[in-house]
Amino acid sequence: METLDESIGKLGFGLMRLPKVDGEIDIAQVSAMVDAFLDAGFNYFDTAWGYAGSEDAIRQALVERYPRERFLLATKTAAWAGCKTAADARAQFDTSLERTGAGYFDFYLLHNLGPERTHFFDDFAMWDFVQQKKAEGLVRHVGFSIHDSAEALEAVLDAHPEVEFVQLQVNYLDWESPMHQSRRCLEVARAHGKPVIVMEPLRGGLLANPPETVRQVLQPAEPGASCASWALRFAASQPGVLTVLSGMSDLAQMRDNIATMQGFAGMTPQQLAVIEQAQRTFEEFDLIPCTACEYCAKVCPANIGISGALLALNAHTLFGDYRTEWVVGGERRGKSKPSACLQCGTCEAACPQRIPIVECLEKAARDLDL
Repeated sequence: METLDESIGKLGFGLMRLPKVDGEIDIAQVSAMVDAFLDAGFNYFDTAWGYAGSEDAIRQALVERYPRERFLLATKTAAWAGCKTAADARAQFDTSLERTGAGYFDFYLLHNLGPERTHFFDDFAMWDFVQQKKAEGLVRHVGFSIHDSAEALEAVLDAHPEVEFVQLQVNYLDWESPMHQSRRCLEVARAHGKPVIVMEPLRGGLLANPPETVRQVLQPAEPGASCASWALRFAASQPGVLTVLSGMSDLAQMRDNIATMQGFAGMTPQQLAVIEQAQRTFEEFDLIPCTACEYCAKVCPANIGISGALLALNAHTLFGDYRTEWVVGGERRGKSKPSACLQCGTCEAACPQRIPIVECLEKAARDLDL
């Protein structure tokens, strides 16, 4: 297993789902979260060119408030996101550098490789580009994130042995999933000697707020532990995991995650047996594997609140109820309902989870009258 010359705690701060007030990122609360995170001894922050407002927010909440050596900053380039030329894709690096004001990136990733997206990084020679930036001292470590099969991961690692780490979707719900293959992907990364940064340990928040039948498995086993803590500990217990990213959305979540991960040394066999029971309980539900990353909504020509519709479908499956507010209110205010779908398929090409979104929107319009 390769080692990186960094002291990284097992908890990483994922900056995709930052708190908002009136639709704008709440810099004051993000700053308080940053303070708590650093004070607890953690230091890894993960953003991306494609996370709207995130790079600017972390400049204000972190970069402008702490010495550069106090933290490790990761960001990502999405060559598939509307880029028509190599120059378009490479310009994202300069944009990220300007937004963050960080001077350099400790970790830089090719973002969200997958069936419809990996070829863009090849077409635009982004693998060579990031190595050039590393040689210039603007990047310290190069890796990639991927939502794909173990076979696809192996193919990328075979083609690019120069990468130093990989970022994978790992959680107990996707552990044996034929689509996400969390366990098998971890095994491939270990076989190639690549440390793993875990993304989506809570599966878009679902494992923090699971259905009651799953709660009845987890809570009696440890009455004082949150459901989120079980998912974080499971991911952090896996061999070869460098850190586990949690997309925390408020200070309370930050405090709970810090309490979970400070001094964490791995799950016991008894705790892992509880997780296995939770996995079996989840098998009773037919869920859409949406993580609310919003990549689909960003490219939808009909401006549909797609993740809200999928959330409503899952809520109906899990709880027999849903709220229309999830589809067209709050963060999705001003979005169209599923019935406005043009069936163009643009969303499906952008979806890292390979969800049949058009079919799901038809179901939401038909079954939930949305």
